[in-house]
Amino acid sequence: MSLPKLSSYSGWVVEHVLPHMQENQPVSETLPSSASASALDQPSFVPKSPDTSSAFSPASPATPDGTKGKDESQHTESMVLQSSRGIKVEGCIRMYELAHRMKGAEGLRQWQEEQERKVRALSEMASEQLKRFDEWKELKQHKEYQDLREVMEKSSREALGHQEKLKAEHRHRAKILNLKLREAEQQRVKQAELERLRKEEGQVRLRALYALQEEMLQLSQQLDASEQHKGLLKVDLAAFQTRGNQLCSLISGIIRASSESGCPTAESQAEAERALQEMRDLLMNLGQEITRACEDKRRQDEEEAQVKLQEAQMQQGPEAHKEPPATSQGPGGKQNEDLQVKVQDITMQWYQQLQDASMQCVLTFEGLTNSKDSQAKKIKMDLQKAATIPVSQISTIAGSKLKEIFDKIHSLLSGKPVQSGGRSVSVTLNPQGLDFVQYKLAEKFVKQGEEEVASHHEAAFPIAVVASGIWELHPRVGDLILAHLHKKCPYSVPFYPTFKEGMALEDYQRMLGYQVKDSKVEQQDNFLKRMSGMIRLYAAIIQLRWPYGNRQEIHPHGLNHGWRWLAQILNMEPLSDVTATLLFDFLEVCGNALMKQYQVQFWKMLILIKEDYFPRIEAITSSGQMGSFIRLKQFLEKCLQHKDIPVPKGFLTSSFWRS
Repeated sequence: MSLPKLSSYSGWVVEHVLPHMQENQPVSETLPSSASASALDQPSFVPKSPDTSSAFSPASPATPDGTKGKDESQHTESMVLQSSRGIKVEGCIRMYELAHRMKGAEGLRQWQEEQERKVRALSEMASEQLKRFDEWKELKQHKEYQDLREVMEKSSREALGHQEKLKAEHRHRAKILNLKLREAEQQRVKQAELERLRKEEGQVRLRALYALQEEMLQLSQQLDASEQHKGLLKVDLAAFQTRGNQLCSLISGIIRASSESGCPTAESQAEAERALQEMRDLLMNLGQEITRACEDKRRQDEEEAQVKLQEAQMQQGPEAHKEPPATSQGPGGKQNEDLQVKVQDITMQWYQQLQDASMQCVLTFEGLTNSKDSQAKKIKMDLQKAATIPVSQISTIAGSKLKEIFDKIHSLLSGKPVQSGGRSVSVTLNPQGLDFVQYKLAEKFVKQGEEEVASHHEAAFPIAVVASGIWELHPRVGDLILAHLHKKCPYSVPFYPTFKEGMALEDYQRMLGYQVKDSKVEQQDNFLKRMSGMIRLYAAIIQLRWPYGNRQEIHPHGLNHGWRWLAQILNMEPLSDVTATLLFDFLEVCGNALMKQYQVQFWKMLILIKEDYFPRIEAITSSGQMGSFIRLKQFLEKCLQHKDIPVPKGFLTSSFWRS
């Protein structure tokens, strides 16, 4: 700090201020504290140069005249310098200036602090505003970024949507093109398949036409062979031969036209079949005429022989007549007038009709069996395997497997192609194929009863249920089954063949059901075993139905035929060892079903067997053949005792079909 010096206004202060202050209070009271007074007494506050004195000589602003003021100032200065009072005044002034300076410094400091506070406040406010501005700017940028992102996402979504739409359209077009290509390919394959089938069908029809022509020529040869009976016929044989030649020419013309066209039509085949059928009818009519003529000739010869015999007997006298044979007698020597030896006429007619139908079926496919053509032989073998192998596979297997076998047999009989030996086989390959398959199928069913059922009694039921189902859908197969069964086991009619005069013993034994090989007849045990198997199969067939068939229709050969068989065999004289065996097998298999069907009437029949028929069987049975009779007697007595006939072993239950 610079040295203190008097202000230019100090004179004015001395003149105007101090006098008033001295009036109000003593000078000692105006002095500051001792510390301040001591400070004024220090020599540092005393001016040493003229400059100091000059500081007290400024002119007073109140003096109007400068010269006068100067004189007064000089006068005052001299007075101050000479007086201690002036020193005190100067100290007061300096104290005042110091106080004023300190007050100004304090005010300045406060003002500076205030300004600093304001600056800090302004700075903080500016900082906060800057932050708000940054936040607002950041928010604005974020919002712009979000808007831009949304725009980009929207554009991207639109682009993706457009792209997906294009892809969908592309897939749709590709799908349509693929469908068109697939349809075109399927159409092409279908056309190729149709063409192949048409060619195959044409070849099959052409082979069928050749087979028809071959059969037609064979029938024509048979027609020509009937020339030897010309003398017996009352009709014109030439008309038959002329018509036969016309039919042969018709088939030859059809084959010639078909060969030229390359593909025989169904109409051509149907026309050829009609011509062949007409040829068959023609030959059948001729055969009937020949048979009728032969019967007339035989009857005429018998009448002539009878007349000659009567004439010879009349010449020999009444003693030549012989006593008629005695009727058979039952136990106790009484005549069995209530029992018969042969079957009823109506049953015999039914039996003969079935045998005639079987023979007619054999004649129908004779052309196929006797054909020497390798293709025809191959067809015959394939058809025979397709018909017999599925039947051989039937056993006590699961129901699902049994259904597959049934469906295969049904498809074969319905004309559908089936797989056999790795090849497709159908009865339509040959016009005689259906007859051949039906005959072989029926023969195989009976053979299974003769062999499989005879060895394993439980096998009768699965074989029988398939046979019953096939019988229901294809009745002709059922008739052929009965024909084969009656031929191999005449007791299933029941029919006891009689020995005719002039008949060879071996032929009679075959009629009874025995197998004769090299003039050797089979053993009785083996014979009874085969008869037992076939009767068991028959007893199972009449009580079973195919579970997947139409239940609303009646059984084609149901339990009523079993009741008829049982009633008729009880009305006939028993046969030693045979009747007891067959009755036991029949009742063991079918007795439970007959009991449920006929109830009281069936029990009456069992009582009749026990009381009336057992003595007849026992009377004709030797001691070495009592085994079958004892077995039947024990079975019947046990059933009557318990008043129930047990379900046969191996009977097909619902669990069998669920397996």
